[in-house]
Amino acid sequence: MSFNGQKSLKTSIKSSWTILKLIVPIYILADLLFYYNLLSHITFIFQPLVLLLGLPQEAALAIVSGLFLNLYAAIAFAAPLGLGAKEWTVLAVFLGIAHALIVETEIMKRLGLSRLYSILLRLSVGLLVGGLTSKLPQSWFSSALSQETNRPEHPVYQSLFDLLQNSLYESLSLSLKVIVLVTVLIFFLDFIKSLSMIEKHSQKVNSGFSIAVGVILGITYGAGILIAEYEKGVLQKREILFIGTYLMICHAIIEDTLLFVIFGANLWLIVGLRLLFATVIAILVLKYSKTT
Repeated sequence: MSFNGQKSLKTSIKSSWTILKLIVPIYILADLLFYYNLLSHITFIFQPLVLLLGLPQEAALAIVSGLFLNLYAAIAFAAPLGLGAKEWTVLAVFLGIAHALIVETEIMKRLGLSRLYSILLRLSVGLLVGGLTSKLPQSWFSSALSQETNRPEHPVYQSLFDLLQNSLYESLSLSLKVIVLVTVLIFFLDFIKSLSMIEKHSQKVNSGFSIAVGVILGITYGAGILIAEYEKGVLQKREILFIGTYLMICHAIIEDTLLFVIFGANLWLIVGLRLLFATVIAILVLKYSKTT
């Protein structure tokens, strides 16, 4: 399979439209919730969750939308909050592990991993790693980028029209940044998928290769390599358990990470922590599992 630039362009256009449809209305909604002081009536429900992560209470909507929808929705809610580099890093670590639970849990189900296991694993590990990240020294997160991209406090508007005007501008500006990043990544990742080595190995089962593909390209592509073989009964349950556990904690490491890095999140901490905990927990699960 050779690299198809036209196909990548069509994918990027489709993704751009999806990003615009998500980010613009959600960003404006977040600003409206601030303007009418409605967040205090909603976010208290999720206070224990955000406290565990050391995040402001207003970040609850970003977390919930990330858990059930995707990272674009989470970013749209988080962007108006004026979060610092440390808070963006915590959010990136938690949501990088636990996002789009509905869709990705079904993918894991096709690999024979129960929905309950998938959801509990991702939520518990996300809270563990996110909570640990929130305890790290503030000096580890200092970033000139975060000073430029984050607002220190939410602005005061003179009227609803001023709010809508500014919110539309900010949401379009954010969308443009994300679209540029995602478009570059689509072309880059499609090029990787077109390499003969990827095509060759995707036709046969290899645990290490499947993990590497999933870590770089995402849980759908990494698991996709294995689903057919699992349904044929070729793979052992222990192999599926190890690979599935690893990929649920650490997948799409490039795209997911860079979406938060543009706000000042610490790239090396996000990547290092997800790789470390994916390796350790997958080994521990395999060691103490009764699966044969």
